Amino acid sequence: MAADWEWDDTLFSGTASYYQRGRLPYAPGLTNVLAKVLKLDGRGRLIDVGCGPGTLALSLAHLFSEIVGVDPDSGMIAEATREAAEQGITGKAQWVQARAEDLPAGLGTFTVATFGQSFHWMDRVLVAATTRDMLQPGGALVHIADLKTESRTVDGLPHPAVPYTAIEELVRHYLGPVRRAGRGVLPQGTPGGETAVLARAGFSGPQRQVVPGGQPLERTADAVVAGVFSMSFSAPHLFGPRGDEFEADLRRLLREVSPSGWFSERQPSTEFFVWWNDPVEPGSVLTA
Repeated sequence: MAADWEWDDTLFSGTASYYQRGRLPYAPGLTNVLAKVLKLDGRGRLIDVGCGPGTLALSLAHLFSEIVGVDPDSGMIAEATREAAEQGITGKAQWVQARAEDLPAGLGTFTVATFGQSFHWMDRVLVAATTRDMLQPGGALVHIADLKTESRTVDGLPHPAVPYTAIEELVRHYLGPVRRAGRGVLPQGTPGGETAVLARAGFSGPQRQVVPGGQPLERTADAVVAGVFSMSFSAPHLFGPRGDEFEADLRRLLREVSPSGWFSERQPSTEFFVWWNDPVEPGSVLTA
C-alpha cells in the first residue's frame, strides 16, 4: 500500500448493506470457468480473503466442501452470515472478522484462496507469503477483478448511461479532489504490480483467463445510489452531517440524466489470474 496511507477500520464502514443492490456482478460464467481451470469437484476448502458480504465465496460454495470468508469489517461479516443462511449453506460456511494480515488465525490449510478486488488494500508482501503457507501443495491463489482495459458503450440499449463522470465530480465537490480511503487519502490511488509481489512470494504462474461480459444490464436510480455508497471512496460516513444533502444532489443529478429513473450499461468482463503453489502439474489442485 502507499507509504503515506495506513489502513483503518472505517475503510468500508457502512457500505455492506449497499453491496448487493449496488455492485455490478462478476461476468456470467465465472464460476464455470474457475471450476474448469482449477479442476474443482465439490471437495477441498476455499478461503476468500477480503470477502466483503460473501458475494464471491457464496457463488463458489457448491464447488467446495467448506468455504471460509475473512474480512475486517463487521458489517460485511454480518451480511455474509445472513446471506449464507438465506441460501441454506450455513453448515459449510465460516465467516471470520479479521484482517488478512492476521492470518493464518488457526484456520488450517486450503486448496484455493481467492482475492476478489481486495488484494490492493493489504500488506501484499506479508499476505502473499502467509497465503502460500496456508495453501496445500498444488493449491492455487486466484486474483479476480473487473477487466479495467475494455470499453463499454450503451449503444443500442434502451436507457441512458450511468453518468459516472458526473457522479465522480459530485463526490469530489463534497469530499475534496483527493481520493478518500478510511480516515486517510490515496493521492496516488491503490497500488498495482501484483505479478511481482506474488512471484517473489514463490508462486508460479500466472495463468490468465478473461470471462467475457458485455451483456446489457438495466439499473434503477436506487441501484446506482447504492453503488456509490458501496465504494470506499464514497462510503456513507465520509459525508458526515452532509450525507442527506449529498444523496439529494446525487438523485437530482440522476433524474436530470434519466427522468424515468432507469439506466443502461453493459456487464464488465472479469479477468482472473491463477497462481500455483508448487503444483505437480499446471492446473492440478488437491481436493482431499
